[in-house]
Amino acid sequence: MLRRAIAPAALMIVGVFFGGYAIFGPNGALAYGDIERQLAVKQQQLAMLDKARSELKNRVDLLDPKHADPDLVDELARKDLGVAHQDEMIVPLGK
Repeated sequence: MLRRAIAPAALMIVGVFFGGYAIFGPNGALAYGDIERQLAVKQQQLAMLDKARSELKNRVDLLDPKHADPDLVDELARKDLGVAHQDEMIVPLGK
């Protein structure tokens, strides 16, 4: 009789283990709120990175050798050559 009870008891232990893991584990039902909070944080970080990426893409497009923006080229050249001061303000003139 004891030998017949070993298999169902082992299956029950395995079932309880996986059931507990499904409820209390890191991806379980109780962790759903934390997962949603992490998702909101990651979406906010993604939005910030997308904004930074679009700003960098705009600067790269302005430096295209075929039609570079003269103001940006002048700004970068003065900065790299060390002839611009940090408190210097560049005032664009109307064309």
